Amino acid sequence: MEKSKHQHINNQFASDNYAGICPEAWQAMQAANSGFVSSYGDDLWTERACELLRQVFETDCQVFFVFNGTAANSLALASLCRSYHSVICHELAHVETDECGAPEFFSNGTKLLHVDGPGGKFDLAEVERAITRRSDIHYPRPKVLSLTQVTEVGTVYTPDEIRAASQLARQYGMKVHIDGARFANAVVSLDVAPADISWRAGVDVLCLGGAKNGMAVGEAVVFFDRELAHEFDYRCKQAGQLASKMRFISAPWIGMLESGAWLKNARQANACAALLEEQLSGIEGIHIMYPRQANSVFVAMPESVTVALRAAGWHFYSFIGSGGARFMCSWQTTEQDVLQLAEALRLAVSSADRRK
Repeated sequence: MEKSKHQHINNQFASDNYAGICPEAWQAMQAANSGFVSSYGDDLWTERACELLRQVFETDCQVFFVFNGTAANSLALASLCRSYHSVICHELAHVETDECGAPEFFSNGTKLLHVDGPGGKFDLAEVERAITRRSDIHYPRPKVLSLTQVTEVGTVYTPDEIRAASQLARQYGMKVHIDGARFANAVVSLDVAPADISWRAGVDVLCLGGAKNGMAVGEAVVFFDRELAHEFDYRCKQAGQLASKMRFISAPWIGMLESGAWLKNARQANACAALLEEQLSGIEGIHIMYPRQANSVFVAMPESVTVALRAAGWHFYSFIGSGGARFMCSWQTTEQDVLQLAEALRLAVSSADRRK
């Protein structure tokens, strides 16, 4: 199909990274753009953002801001490990499949050991087998259990599941890390306090996502065990993650947290994904692969439908998770966008059927 014949597409569903900056984050950045302000985080904006995160999590946590999720996860894991240690994660975890070896690089060689489990979540029996498989000096010693919340296939760990995983980790002297690129979506999905799926459930370090939630850039590394944050500022500097004009990374957090936009945005994204699941469930030949618990819908569909949909100008990933197509909703996704995609899928299915 020629490009000129493509329908007008209001939005895309490849990633929540496609969305722009939400008004609350944009306005906060603009408010910080006044006068001369101390650099490298020694400013009132950064201090206020850290204090707000302590209020949100109801604890005296230590907070650092970095540019992106790869740095957040990699530096956090490096701070928990020595080079001869290992990190246990799910085989679909982002730190395993999508960080280009950054966790191993920044930790000087810490090995990632991955286990399987249904719906993108750990099978704790498999985790324990990985921990106890060997204890000799020739094998990297398991030191960290890393969870992804929301998982790479759109499912959500409950407080009880996180608590059980944390208890298992503690039993073997391990720390617990959460890759929370979409943590806000999990909070909304579960309707719980952020503390209930973090430190109260035994989590030591959380990498809290900002970019996918409506910010331009910037993730928060939240240490609930402050001792583990020892010299983390040096790690950030060495890794090129210490922003000189830190206020422009930290200020958006103020706008998002004070206004409640971080949860409002997640609620919008989740609601659109729920609508999309409802719309696609009624289309013959389209199969929902995983329970929709946050802001993504994974579907299995014939290759001819995939080709037709892309030819019509739609962008989506088909290599994330364990196959199928991922449709991701963001804070900027609307009901109209969802209905437009659903109609395009119906047309693609109908067109494929006619060609049979």
